[in-house]
Amino acid sequence: MKVKEKKWIRFRIYVVAAFFLMGLGTITARAYQLQVLEKDRLGDIARAGYIGTTKLPPIRGTIYDRDGHELALSIEVGSIYCHPNRIKEKVKTARHLSGILKEKQGTILKLLKSQNSFAWIKRKIDPDRAAEVKALDLDGVGVINETRRYYPGREIAAHLIGFVGADNQGLEGLEKRYDRLLRGPQYSLIHMRDALGRPFSISRPITSGHRMHDLILTIDKNIQYKAQQVLESAVKKTKAKSGHCLVLDPETGEILAIAVVPEFNPNIFSRYRPAQWRNRIITDCFEPGSTLKAFLLAACLDEYVVTPNTSFDCEQGKYKIGRHVIRDTHKHGALSVSDIIVHSSNIGAIKIGQKLGYETFYEYLKNFGFATKTGIDLLGERKGFIRAPKKARPIDQANLFFGQGMTATSLQIAVAMAAIANGGKLMRPYVVKAVMNESGDVAKETRPKVVRRVISYQTARRVAGILEGVVGEEGTGPKAAISGFRVAGKTGTSQKVDPKTKQYSRTKYVATFAGFVPVDHPRLVILVAIDEPRGIPYGGVVAAPVFSEVGQWCLNHLQVNPKIRLADKGMDAREKASSRSISAQADRVPIEVKTGFLPDFRGLGMRKVISEARSLGLKILLEGTGMAIKQNPKPGSPLQGVRTVKVVFRPPA
Repeated sequence: MKVKEKKWIRFRIYVVAAFFLMGLGTITARAYQLQVLEKDRLGDIARAGYIGTTKLPPIRGTIYDRDGHELALSIEVGSIYCHPNRIKEKVKTARHLSGILKEKQGTILKLLKSQNSFAWIKRKIDPDRAAEVKALDLDGVGVINETRRYYPGREIAAHLIGFVGADNQGLEGLEKRYDRLLRGPQYSLIHMRDALGRPFSISRPITSGHRMHDLILTIDKNIQYKAQQVLESAVKKTKAKSGHCLVLDPETGEILAIAVVPEFNPNIFSRYRPAQWRNRIITDCFEPGSTLKAFLLAACLDEYVVTPNTSFDCEQGKYKIGRHVIRDTHKHGALSVSDIIVHSSNIGAIKIGQKLGYETFYEYLKNFGFATKTGIDLLGERKGFIRAPKKARPIDQANLFFGQGMTATSLQIAVAMAAIANGGKLMRPYVVKAVMNESGDVAKETRPKVVRRVISYQTARRVAGILEGVVGEEGTGPKAAISGFRVAGKTGTSQKVDPKTKQYSRTKYVATFAGFVPVDHPRLVILVAIDEPRGIPYGGVVAAPVFSEVGQWCLNHLQVNPKIRLADKGMDAREKASSRSISAQADRVPIEVKTGFLPDFRGLGMRKVISEARSLGLKILLEGTGMAIKQNPKPGSPLQGVRTVKVVFRPPA
């Protein structure tokens, strides 16, 4: 390269460098002028343009059931605000807004005439109406996007989930209990003035580092719906004050359904009385009545103070303790321990309890979880009450043996019954299965936890066998029976204390049934409590049918097959006769099976259907009894891809 060319290149580099230095010097000088020399003046200008901020509700995480169905989610809505001092034609503006927002014109006009620089006109309206307002392009009126909590199932699990307020803050239920995790980042609406003094607003996130989470519950949406449906029907039929039904898995402590009546819709919770928001499963304490005899039996058998065949004189229905007389509903003479439980004799329970001793029974009840919070992940749980041995008079001790003079929640009774069902382990109940972060990863997972062993496995099995008799023909709870399954449980009918007289009421009762199914491998514990039913108040009449209907549906939903021998045993004489004729007819009807296609099961008996389905490697779901009338998938469907067949049975007319 020539010397002349090298000099020219060097000259150009110097020129470009000079321009960069001049530019950098200008920027530095300007920055010094703005940030140092004119700092105070510019700060005054900025503060004059800044009006203020309004915090906007944060978006919240979604709440799912165990199968991923949405129970609570956030949806985008519009909110209308105004700058009153910028609106000139206030009457005209109020008239336009009134027509779209369906609000009184006078109410809106009052907001437009206020002396505030900013005011909300209406918040969280549907996007279509917000778009209409925005299209009007009214001076001083703005539209901003917000989020609103929405509960697609309406009343489904409302008492468990709870609801949020206008600012998306949790107010009840899981929404409040897990508010910190469900809340997402906060946003603010910053109000400013431009150079001409005109106000405007901009939305900005508030940096906090907080992250939103989702909840996955143990609740099964379908079981929850069925429990609420059956319970509501029972409360209406008995004209009761209220009722609740709890379904849980005895092996894990997972709550599958929490149904409470009266119901409420959390989308419009303010239209209901606060008493209707209450989750009575954990907040309401009542005397468990004869359901407590199941745990008295467990304690006595575990301590070897009696055997199932030990006999006691039930005094023909009248037994005096001091100045008090205890009465049975029916007169009984000598009864074995098993029969005392099956017939629910209060006098027999007292004599069994006296054999055990009040102090020992008190300790067993504490071990079963009574008079102590269960530790469930919900707010508002009460622990109930049991009178300490030192403070218990003879009549107090006698009353406790048949479930009076103490209080418990439905959850405590159900968890204690689960300990009998699962072989003697007290499980911690829970409703939140997992907490998910924004990336969809598990941030926290709840696992089954054994609190302690209450009774031995052998004792639990013996108690379960005796409680199975309660649901038999001789027991107090035959209406709890489920065709095809072994059911165990205990009825309860407890008097309520009249708050005025401080005495037991003769007209107000709580009817309960607590049980589990199937006895040989329990999948469900179900507790039903009906508060103040009119007419017949007995748990075996009022609450037991709810157990049966909910239990049968749940077992079918969980694909637990019935045992044909038990199904036949549970039929009445007419059903048995018709079933035998149907079965005989079915044995004469050949099943035509084309290779690779689903056969036609219609017209066959239950035993034949199960046999043929199993020979094809299919799972079978059975509904009803009698003769097969319907199946899904339909006959002739390709067997490839079919794993389960549902068959509906009905007795012949």
